[in-house]
Amino acid sequence: MLDSVISTVPYILAIVAILWLVLSSIFSIGPTQVGLVRKRFGSKLPDDNPVAFKGEAGYQSELLMPGLRFKLCLLYAVTKHPWVQVPAGQIGIVIAQVGKSLPIGAKSAVYKPEFGNFADFRSFVGGGGQKGVQRPVLAPGTLAPIHPVAFLVITKAQVYGVPISEELRQRSNAETLTVADFGLDPKQLDVTRIEPQATGSGKVTDMIGVVTTLEGDSLPAGDIASRLGAFNDIQTMESAARTEGPESLTNSKLIETILGSKNEEHKSYQDFQAFLDKGGKIGLQHDPLLYGAYNLNPFLVQVEQVPMLVVEQGQVAVVKSYVGLPTEDTSGAEFKFGSLVRPGHRGIWEEPLRTGKYTINPRIYQAEVVPTSILNLNWSKEVSEAHKLDERLTAIVAKSREGFQFSIDLQVLIHVPDTKAPRVISMVGSMRNLVDEVLQAAVGNLFRDKLGGMPAIKFIETRQIVQEEAMTHISRQLDMYEVETKGVYIQDVIFPPELVKVLTEREIANQEVQTFRMQQTAQEQRISTEAATGKADMQKQLAQSEVGITIKKNNADARVQEARGESEFVKQTGTAQADVIRAQGVAKADGFKAQNEAIGQTGTMLVNIATVLADKSIKIVPDTLVTGGGGSIEGLAATLTRMFSTKSLESPKVK
Repeated sequence: MLDSVISTVPYILAIVAILWLVLSSIFSIGPTQVGLVRKRFGSKLPDDNPVAFKGEAGYQSELLMPGLRFKLCLLYAVTKHPWVQVPAGQIGIVIAQVGKSLPIGAKSAVYKPEFGNFADFRSFVGGGGQKGVQRPVLAPGTLAPIHPVAFLVITKAQVYGVPISEELRQRSNAETLTVADFGLDPKQLDVTRIEPQATGSGKVTDMIGVVTTLEGDSLPAGDIASRLGAFNDIQTMESAARTEGPESLTNSKLIETILGSKNEEHKSYQDFQAFLDKGGKIGLQHDPLLYGAYNLNPFLVQVEQVPMLVVEQGQVAVVKSYVGLPTEDTSGAEFKFGSLVRPGHRGIWEEPLRTGKYTINPRIYQAEVVPTSILNLNWSKEVSEAHKLDERLTAIVAKSREGFQFSIDLQVLIHVPDTKAPRVISMVGSMRNLVDEVLQAAVGNLFRDKLGGMPAIKFIETRQIVQEEAMTHISRQLDMYEVETKGVYIQDVIFPPELVKVLTEREIANQEVQTFRMQQTAQEQRISTEAATGKADMQKQLAQSEVGITIKKNNADARVQEARGESEFVKQTGTAQADVIRAQGVAKADGFKAQNEAIGQTGTMLVNIATVLADKSIKIVPDTLVTGGGGSIEGLAATLTRMFSTKSLESPKVK
């Protein structure tokens, strides 16, 4: 019995061994796994490829797919590896460990469409695939059974595959390989996104991506950036314009062609093989990336995000081009401040960029934004937030003739015409140079010279005149740079303390004088007010008095008019009487003349005297008349003589 049992042991062991061998040769490959087969025995691998295609010893080209798979464990070793999975928002970089060696100087392997996503290992090797970094990357969401020995796949989270390099194998034995082991930053495995960025102030800035490629033919001598086809298209357009006429080619059309992107020819550097096939060169690229997400190989393409050129209303952008066709000056022989060129040539473009947003590469095109609206510049602590060109300007410090130091806040308004902006920039280089070097010197020296030659008080009194002279001087200076001056204003003057003290005391004295005058006026007003009050109190009596005065005045006027009437009557009557008397006198004179001729002068006198006495009824002849020898006339004369000589002679009363 025992012997029979012992005799069956070998069979049982054989069966157990066979079962163990069978079970050990069956491999369960998970749904997202592949089985890497390594043959233990066989011929030596040819060349330097680590993968066998013809049953040689080593890693086999065929992978075990998901499911139960049989591989005799005595001949083969099977290890399980996960499928390569690229998370959303990330890319995978493929490094081939099999294939042909790279040519000298090459940094990446040639890619062909039949390589696909590198899951078909035989197609890759059969199609002439090369070792090293592969130009395309695995897109986000890729899930592929990629041979873990033929290819290493670098993702942000992990590195897929079995490294062949001794250095990498040593690292992988110590710890899991990471992105840093390949000289990359984990952020470089993210999808490149060009999108607006928010600044600290909350303002959103539009961005573009400036591209630098790390592989390709060298740039031609003198070029600093690569543009597909160089500038042959601009040259063709200019040649056609010489035939058709200059008016057929405008600067706007040239600018549109230059800034028009050629990214569609290589899918914005995502198809790096197409980029090289179309003549792309190594180094800085002419065309930037626009808004979007891009799967770019960080071993081949680097992107720097910079703000997009934005030209606001009231501005132009003067472009200084460092690439393009050779310089052909269009400014004319009289312009001595650099070269102005048509767009597409090296130099300052004669046509500025107007209001808009431009995807222009700032590494090869320097855009100088020039305000074409009225520009306000302050020589003070105030800074114009709109442009900040005056942030380096400070109040002007100058000394008067007596040595008083003044601090002057000044405001200057200038204007750069948009059509002249390229000429202005060609002369001064930038708007900041215009302000800091041209204006600063012109304004500062003017006020220092002006104030240094006059007394401090005169400067204060003639401030308006000084301002007008400054306007004339600055206008003359800026005219040389084809910049218009719109205004010069002295905003504030900070006087020295010692002068302020003198002026303050003088003003206090003036104010005291004014105060005394106002007090005097107030007293006079008070007296006037009191008089008005008294007058108001006596208004009734004053009214009665005024009425009485008016009545008396009217009566007096009536009497005056009456007297005037009587006077006129008397005057007229007297005039008439005078005429009568005058006539009578003339008649009497004629009679006297006749009498004088007849009886002599004495006789005439006596006769007239007697006549007058007779008219007055005066008795001159006595009752008894004694006459002498002289006759009656002599007696009469004697009688009259006595009468006139007698003091007791009285005139008779005439009734």
